[in-house]
Amino acid sequence: MKENIERRKPEGLKDHIALAVTTCGVGYLPLAPGTWGSMVGVLVYLLAGRMLKAVSYRVSTHDPFFDFYNALITTTLAGLLILLCLLGIWAAERAMELLGSSDPSEAVIDEIIGQLVTFLFIPFTFAFVSFDLSWKMLLAGFMLFRLFDIWKPYPIDDLQHLHGGLGICADDIVAGIYAGVCLSVIYALSFSL
Repeated sequence: MKENIERRKPEGLKDHIALAVTTCGVGYLPLAPGTWGSMVGVLVYLLAGRMLKAVSYRVSTHDPFFDFYNALITTTLAGLLILLCLLGIWAAERAMELLGSSDPSEAVIDEIIGQLVTFLFIPFTFAFVSFDLSWKMLLAGFMLFRLFDIWKPYPIDDLQHLHGGLGICADDIVAGIYAGVCLSVIYALSFSL
């Protein structure tokens, strides 16, 4: 439930950083800012995949350290996602007063995080070796995340009632987990068909 809070003007660098992180440049776009935020999440995923593809040209699947490289990259990306979650929670918490709501529609960092969580469920070796993720899988991941983010099945709806930035981000993280599980099932079935 959105609750209006007293709005204040940004003061200092921390407030401006919090607004930039929370809105990610698309939070003020008209009509469905959450959908725009999810699109940014897909773009971040694609950009990360392209960077990994450049790295993968240097590593052969026949390299004895291939599994180590793959584990290292997966662990690094998971760590970066955790840092993004912490940054997003901090920024959303700070931006609540700046945007005048306990769950401002301009806050899209939660959608970006949730969308990235969704794609985390696709086996990363696939992305590391070739990153030829089809547009169908990308669209399925995007649509599944939007479905769970809007539908909010248990316990997603309850999580948005948590206090502050955690309440803004937690429901989208769990929606990303639900969407990711569904996407991984679709991914696995695509090999058996």
